[in-house]
Amino acid sequence: MLCGGKKSYFAAAVCIITLTSTVTLSYLRLQRLSHLPKIIQEGSRCRGKITNSTITPLKDNRTFIIAPYFDDRESKTTRVIGIVHHEDVKQLYCWFCCQPNGKIYVSKAKIDVHSDRFGFPYGAADIVCLEPENCDPTHVSIHQSPRGNIDQLPRFEIKNRKAETFSVDFTVCISAMFGNYNNVLQFIQSIEMYKILGVQKVVIYKNNCSQLMEKVLKFYMEEGTVEVIPWPINSHLKVSSKWHFMQDGTHIGYYGQITALNDCIYRNMQRSKFVVLNDADEIILPLKHPDWITMMSSLQEQNPGTGIFLFENHIFPETISTHVFNISSWNTVPGVNILQHVHREPDREDVINPRKMIIDPRKVIQTSVHSVLRAYGNSVNVPMDVALIYHCRVPLQGNLPRESLIRDTTLWRYNSSLIVNVNKVLYQTVL
Repeated sequence: MLCGGKKSYFAAAVCIITLTSTVTLSYLRLQRLSHLPKIIQEGSRCRGKITNSTITPLKDNRTFIIAPYFDDRESKTTRVIGIVHHEDVKQLYCWFCCQPNGKIYVSKAKIDVHSDRFGFPYGAADIVCLEPENCDPTHVSIHQSPRGNIDQLPRFEIKNRKAETFSVDFTVCISAMFGNYNNVLQFIQSIEMYKILGVQKVVIYKNNCSQLMEKVLKFYMEEGTVEVIPWPINSHLKVSSKWHFMQDGTHIGYYGQITALNDCIYRNMQRSKFVVLNDADEIILPLKHPDWITMMSSLQEQNPGTGIFLFENHIFPETISTHVFNISSWNTVPGVNILQHVHREPDREDVINPRKMIIDPRKVIQTSVHSVLRAYGNSVNVPMDVALIYHCRVPLQGNLPRESLIRDTTLWRYNSSLIVNVNKVLYQTVL
């Protein structure tokens, strides 16, 4: 009887598992079917107004579209980078108008709000729609309903439709420039250091800055180094300058930094071999290699299949100075002279130093600030003897005496080239 009972239990368990699997597969199949594009109209001329704004609110005022990107890494989809209210936005639809037959397809979106909202009601979101199999739409409209008039909806160009060869090796993404930013000298020094290290493009999501900073940005844009993306997020949402929610009525953290970083990855996915995610006061300094090109070549060789390389952040307090490189003409320029700050704070017990990243953008699906949230490739923490992030800013350990800091003059290896290059920019912009 006992043996027979065991057989009965085993049979029942197999039956339950089989039934559960069948129900789950049926549910997933129905879910996919509900997201397949459906023709709702034919003979249309696709006349909706094309929008070129960086941030476009939908009529619900709970959804903000940044940009759509073609993404065929898993299936033929349009991935729209956006900002949504994490509770209020339940349904969205992609409207595709296919030329030349004028067929309009509507596809139910999967709304994937990124996990790193840090308590704010609004967060970065991927609005992902399956595309029609038999057409490659150039534009998409986003709507709360599968019904309506496409001519009344704003149209967004779907970027990354055509595969490109890499035009640059490294693109640095800086988000977001705000608070009437005026740290002119350190900004120029950072850009020139990036160029020395191998960067060809710097993308800046600009909310606002000083007039002098505007002049510097204009110079770099004309040079071809900097691309400025307007980022008027405070025209749409109550922004916080903090990264975590303070129960103060704000909607989104740190001027929508995470959304901008994700947009920057997709914007440069087809044109840049690597994308670097850091702030304007941070420089990844190689210790064993002369530049990022040789460093990344070595790191990739040592870590096959890795798409995310994380570098440890170290604070070089701007309050502790050395009198070396006290260049008189630079003293009239607002901002910090990084060459005078070569003492770093020691590690704190029980505190993990945050990291910033160099990534292969084609292996990343979603990112946060200090790590990726979803990716195809592996991540590796780069040892400090290979490289570290030089982060010159206000101290985190302000009570430490100078003797407790660690003198680290790695930056000075680049001083000759840096001084010459910075002077060239200053004499064409500021001095």
